[in-house]
Amino acid sequence: MSSTGTGRTPFIAGNWKMNKTVSEAEEFIAALLPRVSSVQGVDVAVCPPYLDLQAMVDSTRGSRVQVYAQNMHHAADGAFTGEVSAPMLRELGVYGTIVGHSERRQYFGETDETVARRTEAALEHGLHVVACVGETEAEREAGQTEDVLRRQVSVLSADDSMVIAYEPVWAIGTGKTATPEIAQEAHAFIKSLIDAPVLYGGSVNLENAAELCALPDIDGALVGGASLHVESFAAICRAASHS
Repeated sequence: MSSTGTGRTPFIAGNWKMNKTVSEAEEFIAALLPRVSSVQGVDVAVCPPYLDLQAMVDSTRGSRVQVYAQNMHHAADGAFTGEVSAPMLRELGVYGTIVGHSERRQYFGETDETVARRTEAALEHGLHVVACVGETEAEREAGQTEDVLRRQVSVLSADDSMVIAYEPVWAIGTGKTATPEIAQEAHAFIKSLIDAPVLYGGSVNLENAAELCALPDIDGALVGGASLHVESFAAICRAASHS
């Protein structure tokens, strides 16, 4: 990304989680597109709930905004009630998917193994991937951060269509943010394990986005709550383009 001296373009992805009905998503995108159309040197994506995906693909067609799913199953089809496969996402025109978000690990039993299988399946079917890794507060306090990151990254293989998102679990939805020093250290360590861009995800907002994205080993951001508001998300995209 251009901000890192590696030639990579900063990537800002907004993870809406379980927010926005179809009509709310359409209203958001209609307001977002003109605000980011002139932003240069940054890739932008939104990650809406499944039910919004078709509307978002239709609404962003021909624009600079990519559409990612928030999760997907590793099987192409089968008896997996409530799940969605990569071929289904591809047929919709979805560009990529998040895999292994900390909330999926915490609440829905995702493991390093299932993250690896889902990542492999997504890449095999032509989807781009944001693969999430990160330690809990207890693991950080116990000095286990590098061990956790090494274990989580070890199941992934570098691919031009994959980026890593470092999301310290203790900073997800808590308002806490890793200091620039902590974030840079973690990103540099991840890059010593795998050749891939690494995004920061953990209470990213307008106040800290520019400083984080300017760090040498941070290649963008996976934005949570701040991505639900047009002005703040567009401002974070602009901040990343200037980093």
